[in-house]
Amino acid sequence: MRGENGRVGVSLGTAAVLGLRHLRTETLPTTAYLLVGNRCIMNCAFCAQARESTARADALSRVIWPSYPTHEVLTALANAPVKRVCLQVPVKRGYLERTIVLVQSIRESTLAPICTAIHVHDLEEVQALLDAGAERVTLALDAACRRVYHIVRGGNWSKQLALLKSAAKNFPGHIGTHLIVGLGETEAEMLARLQEMVDWGVTVGLFAFTPLVGTAMAGREPPSLASYRRIQAAYHLLQRGLRRLEDYRFSADGRVVSFGVDSDTLQNWLADGLAFQTIGCPGCNRPYYNERPGHIPYNYPRPLRADEAKEAVEIVAASNNQ
Repeated sequence: MRGENGRVGVSLGTAAVLGLRHLRTETLPTTAYLLVGNRCIMNCAFCAQARESTARADALSRVIWPSYPTHEVLTALANAPVKRVCLQVPVKRGYLERTIVLVQSIRESTLAPICTAIHVHDLEEVQALLDAGAERVTLALDAACRRVYHIVRGGNWSKQLALLKSAAKNFPGHIGTHLIVGLGETEAEMLARLQEMVDWGVTVGLFAFTPLVGTAMAGREPPSLASYRRIQAAYHLLQRGLRRLEDYRFSADGRVVSFGVDSDTLQNWLADGLAFQTIGCPGCNRPYYNERPGHIPYNYPRPLRADEAKEAVEIVAASNNQ
């Protein structure tokens, strides 16, 4: 069966790119984002699709995902100007089988690489998704450390982390994860996990926690922009091999207080603004996933203007007490 009951959720921005809906927006997605079913049996405290969430059933983060007949979506994808197709997959009965069938159908419609953000139990399920035509399988951690994972997701942290590590080793270049800044971790804990992902060769989609009405964490504040900018900058330098975790210094409460390099060098490394653009799978820009239009974005879905890059770099440099 293609999709759930022959339908698939399509993010509003994606619907506009596919010609399924008219939408006036400053930035359109460069990836086609699809939602395979709704209302997960898992109960992540931050997620609109969680089992006990009372958020609308067609929501994920700040984005609404109206459903369309799967055959219409596949037809539209055939000529769509997208760099990637990304499937977001809530856990419910038959979800893996539906996803495999949908991946196969998408592969017949477009040459764009396909990624699946999905819960799997073992390497055989990862292999099945790759064999079906997925280019990348994303196994979300969401939380940066065991302490926070137990609070916001539940389940077995050690097992999930071990599966991610094993998948990265067995399928190099084809494994990703998601990490959410602001769930209760310290900056030091987040950067320790990001260094580990760099070392394992795991692609990271970095998100800012977004409080959503109807979820268990609706009353929690999102991370400060300054904290998120420090994480972005530090991770950018880790990815490029310019710094390692041990080069950074942290305050007693885990905040970055030094990048281990003089401020002029730090600003030169960050001046192009790339550190502050959306990161994740190649071609993913996720416009408005964490942001409201008209506000300074956590993740810029496009190249930064010179003034935007300067402002972001200055926020980071202000924290560098080298």
